[in-house]
Amino acid sequence: MVRKTLYGAAFALLSLSTIQAAVAEPKIDNSALESTDFRPHARTFGLVYTMPAEVNETLHRSLGGMLNERLLTLGLETEAIRTNIPHVTVVHIHNADPTTPAKMLEALPTPPKPLNVTLKKFYTTEAAKGAGQPWWLDLGVVKEGDGFEQMMAYNTAATAALTPLRDGPLPRVTGPVFGKMADAGKELVKTVGVSGVNVVKNGEEVRSHNPHNTLVYSTKPFSPEIQQSMGELADEFNQILPEGIPATFKTVSIVELAFSGNVTREIYRVDLETGAVLDVATGKTVTR
Repeated sequence: MVRKTLYGAAFALLSLSTIQAAVAEPKIDNSALESTDFRPHARTFGLVYTMPAEVNETLHRSLGGMLNERLLTLGLETEAIRTNIPHVTVVHIHNADPTTPAKMLEALPTPPKPLNVTLKKFYTTEAAKGAGQPWWLDLGVVKEGDGFEQMMAYNTAATAALTPLRDGPLPRVTGPVFGKMADAGKELVKTVGVSGVNVVKNGEEVRSHNPHNTLVYSTKPFSPEIQQSMGELADEFNQILPEGIPATFKTVSIVELAFSGNVTREIYRVDLETGAVLDVATGKTVTR
């Protein structure tokens, strides 16, 4: 993790009123961290940047067929058909309460303006090294430029404002995953319910967030055969798109997710240019 002094945009986003809007909502129960099994999944909600349509089209036309064939060859039929709205995650929280998305919208820090970043480098990753599941095939975000810095600052603000709304840790970071985590990851799971997010500690911004888009979500064991084959496929994808894909994120959305982090529905969509909020199900504008 990289420590940076909290300043500028990140500090402005972390206003006292923003944090107070979310604090002391549900009772947070960390007892699942004492179990060797995954916590049962009820409902996970999150804040994500939905992928631009033109980026999705590039990925589908240039890589989609190869990816699907590889998954079928490996017997990963579920992964080949798993539903997901392509996105780059800000933060996820678990809470069975169906009113959680509305509370998230109320507590939401002011988002940044549209973000210009580059998506580059495909790779496989596990929830924790050696845990076996879940695992993913990801496409990273280049870690430089104003767009990346704004993305990281907003992760810090959103983590502080939204994670108090959780009812406990994300199920996918409990049990065998939690047992394999390093101490820093375990501390994040205990304090904010998930690892891989930015937090403020002793007046400094501690960065562990790694923004990325996920192409494959799997809860199957990450066997040596699968690991090698999917790693080779990632290398092929990097040869096809060596310069990556430029992307402009124009919206951020509150969504619902399944156990492994795939987005199953979009609930509220915020326009980064105007701040207008759309209720996706009704098509009506919502006033915050």
